[in-house]
Amino acid sequence: MDIKRLIAPYRKRVIDTRRDLHQIPEVGYTEKKTSAYVADYLKREGLAVTTGIARYGVVGLLDTGRPGPTLMIRADMDALPITEETGLPFASRHPGVMHACGHDAHTAMALVAATALKELKDRFNGAVKFVFQPAEEGPGGAKPMIAAGVMENPHVDYALGCHVWPTIPEGTIGIRAGALMAAASRFKITITGKGGHGAHPHLCVDALETGCQVVGALQRIVSRKIDPLAPTVVSVGRFEAGSTFNVIPETARLWGTARTFDLATWQRWPEIIETVVKGVCESMGASHTVKYRAGYPPTVNDPEMAARLERIAATVVGKDRVIVPEKSLGGEDMAYFLEKAKGCFFCLGSGTDAGMTIHNPRFDFNEEILLTGVEMYCRATLDLLRIDAA
Repeated sequence: MDIKRLIAPYRKRVIDTRRDLHQIPEVGYTEKKTSAYVADYLKREGLAVTTGIARYGVVGLLDTGRPGPTLMIRADMDALPITEETGLPFASRHPGVMHACGHDAHTAMALVAATALKELKDRFNGAVKFVFQPAEEGPGGAKPMIAAGVMENPHVDYALGCHVWPTIPEGTIGIRAGALMAAASRFKITITGKGGHGAHPHLCVDALETGCQVVGALQRIVSRKIDPLAPTVVSVGRFEAGSTFNVIPETARLWGTARTFDLATWQRWPEIIETVVKGVCESMGASHTVKYRAGYPPTVNDPEMAARLERIAATVVGKDRVIVPEKSLGGEDMAYFLEKAKGCFFCLGSGTDAGMTIHNPRFDFNEEILLTGVEMYCRATLDLLRIDAA
């Protein structure tokens, strides 16, 4: 089949859909307008639609009526608390909120793939379940959607997802077997000392100085307590202490993140951080609390599925345009779906010479890549759910 010819008429639709969504960004667990837009679209296409999953999650089911496996195509819907500075005519209409990570693109591609696959319904078996989740940027919508049963009725056998990826060139598709993205967790440390006058430090327990030593000790975790062959990072991104120049502060607060591709290391982080902070604070005569919140586990692609997607991608962009992207220490809750079903999270190259990055107020990309994502979903469906496989 000439899939490119079949989906070519959807070029304008996928771009228009992305622009519609781009104008109504909503942060995690507030995706009311986005959820309604998605549900209305799927209903117009005749899919069986379920809404209100994990608050604003939406599922659209395209069932062929013939026995076969079920493929899940997942897209995230939420945006970021960023004020847009792109100057685009379809820029955010919601002050202080922006689709700065491409979730508008992910949702648009999945929606239009549903339209295209409806036309191809007689060419594959089983069912395609389109899952649109809230709160990927936090606190995480995948896990509660799984708890609500989205991987069942019908049972999901395969899972696919896609992310626009500015670190690989536009016009390429990135596929990596195994770990693609890291486990990401966060922590908050509160240090309590004894405040006093800056002229009498010997009468105080300086929470600020203790905090500085804690930051240094946390940095040394990676170099002295973690296997150097397991890429890991710990970063303190916020430090609050004191209110004026001549008062030694009694309290210091630190916020940070720990990231790794290694599941065993990720599971050890709470114990490691607590041990390090406790040691520093006791040596300084201060007390402490550590609040640790485990984030998403590593995003790990099934090797067999990755190999299969590589072959499919070669038919979409050409073998020389299928690349292995570098691992990212960013986190992604697609990880939970990949724990439950054989799957692959692939990268849609959007990189340009301008060096555009995600999570910035000027993030944008060439919308011509959107049809490539739609084609990937269509070809993957025909391959994974092919009639002769039965």
